[in-house]
Amino acid sequence: MQQTGNNKGIFLSLDWLTISMYLAMIIWGWFSVCGASYDFAHPDVFSFNSNSGKQLVWIGTSILLAASLLFVEKSFYEKSAYFVYFMMMMLLILTLFIAQDTKGSRSWIALGSTIKLQPAEFTKFAVALTLGVFMNRYGFTMKRTKDFVQLVAIILLPMLIIVMQKETGSALVYLAFFLVLYREGMTGSLLFTAFACVVYFVVGIRYGDDWMAYMPVSIGEFAVLLLAQFFVTGMTWVFCKNALALRIMLYGGVGATLLAILFSAYVIPFDVCWVLLGICILQIIYLVILAIYHRLYRYLLIAGFAILSTSFFYLADTMLEHLDDHQRIRIEVLLGKKEDVRGAGYNVNQAKIAIGSGGATGKGFLNGTQTKLKYVPEQDTDFIFCTIGEEEGFMGSAGVLLVYLMFIWRLIVLAERQPDTLGRVYGYSVCCIFLFHLFINVGMVLGLTPVIGIPLPFFSYGGSSLWGFTLLLFIFLRMDAERNFKKNN
Repeated sequence: MQQTGNNKGIFLSLDWLTISMYLAMIIWGWFSVCGASYDFAHPDVFSFNSNSGKQLVWIGTSILLAASLLFVEKSFYEKSAYFVYFMMMMLLILTLFIAQDTKGSRSWIALGSTIKLQPAEFTKFAVALTLGVFMNRYGFTMKRTKDFVQLVAIILLPMLIIVMQKETGSALVYLAFFLVLYREGMTGSLLFTAFACVVYFVVGIRYGDDWMAYMPVSIGEFAVLLLAQFFVTGMTWVFCKNALALRIMLYGGVGATLLAILFSAYVIPFDVCWVLLGICILQIIYLVILAIYHRLYRYLLIAGFAILSTSFFYLADTMLEHLDDHQRIRIEVLLGKKEDVRGAGYNVNQAKIAIGSGGATGKGFLNGTQTKLKYVPEQDTDFIFCTIGEEEGFMGSAGVLLVYLMFIWRLIVLAERQPDTLGRVYGYSVCCIFLFHLFINVGMVLGLTPVIGIPLPFFSYGGSSLWGFTLLLFIFLRMDAERNFKKNN
């Protein structure tokens, strides 16, 4: 069959529902940018001197980019994935040296006096493609240590370079790829370890300076060590099914902890956390003995988790101190350790006011007082959701989230119907990146997650993000369109 016929068949197989949602979101996003950046002194929203006018250009070029990507065959990406990945790594490194300092980061390359591009936004599709091609090769298995280490390196390398650019928020997005690895067979214990570390960090930092009544015991330290004790005990049962070890660790740990609390409360006050730390050490020794006796390496992995748990908690304060001042203060404000409504907490506080003032139905297009008076910094980029909340109210905000829910659900459906590992891995990579952006962006506007500065896909102003998300999506749509066509040929 000729190429023209090929393209005709491909276009008939495109998922037009997803494309319709894409178009709806970028149009909705443009109106949101208008609402956030509108200036009554210069009311022309189509002027290229305004953000709304510039966004029209980005939207137009994104649609052209999307159409162009639909003509590129899947085989091209299979052959060029490693080369594209290598070139993007080189571009990220080059950015470190040629980028100008922009709000403390060196991640934007200037093209002329008005256009700036952020290579980190385009690296996502390169990482997704490389993961898909690597996992699609013959003989690959997630259980082989060498293969898994190489996968992790593919993800961590761009993260490291982007962190060096002082773009921590953009770097954290790449953690979404670990959800893809979990879908493809990575052990859930790694995700659980990451979750446990987050819990340790939040609980330990938030309540580290609070003390128990009548005892010289830090609530944060006590809670973290107790959680680590229960996590290790539970993992011993889940992964090893050793009932005797479960009873020894559970009853022994709980009993010793209760005796220590009673002794400290009614006899001689002392720091019970030393007892909990001792219990953790005894659990580690016991797990090592079980590993030697039963010749089962899973006990050693659980012992490693116990060591990581205690070490991570005691290093949490050090890690927090080594963050930049604005990052540390933002985390402390988020966790309620500090009130800084005029400093680090200003953005979130004003965003909450804007969203709350919108009520159920909103104040109407261009009628938002918080946004028109520019009370919310970055209100047309990272904090675009507060503009939606103020002008369109709860109904508009819920509508945006509902469209995203349908969009992400559709991506999951498309990923699951792919005939090979490359299509499935790439599809889930696209889905997880969008999900991560949505969760973090809306969460930081509502004060539920730290302010790390990542855009809301298709809504936030900016060409790099819009082009990057368009690249991600339409490469996948082309892959999906080829699935039945190749079967029939």
